[in-house]
Amino acid sequence: PHPGRGANFTDPQNGPVWVTSALGNDKITLIGTDPEKHAANAWKVVRVMKGQGGGSLFVKTHPKSKHLYVDTPLNPDAKIAQSVAVFDTTNLDAPYQVLPIAEWANLGEGPKRVVQPEYNAAGDEVWFSVWNGKEQKSALVIVDDKTLKLKAVIDDPRIVTPTGKFN
Repeated sequence: PHPGRGANFTDPQNGPVWVTSALGNDKITLIGTDPEKHAANAWKVVRVMKGQGGGSLFVKTHPKSKHLYVDTPLNPDAKIAQSVAVFDTTNLDAPYQVLPIAEWANLGEGPKRVVQPEYNAAGDEVWFSVWNGKEQKSALVIVDDKTLKLKAVIDDPRIVTPTGKFN
């Protein structure tokens, strides 16, 4: 697993869970976190889902959202590194959706690695960083969490590998 903070939500079958992704493989691992009401699942792997591929750094959800976003910026396949997988936390058996974040950013040349989904305070927007080389354009891409549609792209010459956008 990636040593990042992971994400927490309630798995419909297993109760409250903590989820993490992996650098070296496509596994999205859910671990039960409720020893009082779900004692059989507490501190155990309760589900392993398949993501787009290895190279993930961050997973993110929000208490007001039914989505779990999984980035893969370190995947060697550009198509995977330039997009994110979105899981429906109310139906984890459903296939994930892929959002073409880097394509939406329309930056031209460069690796365009999509990294670190972060919600706004209201929980209705998700902001993604699109990393490019120092001499190339980078951007922030804002997605509507309910519709999974593009809301806005912020690109400016002053934005270079944007990191640490917090509300």
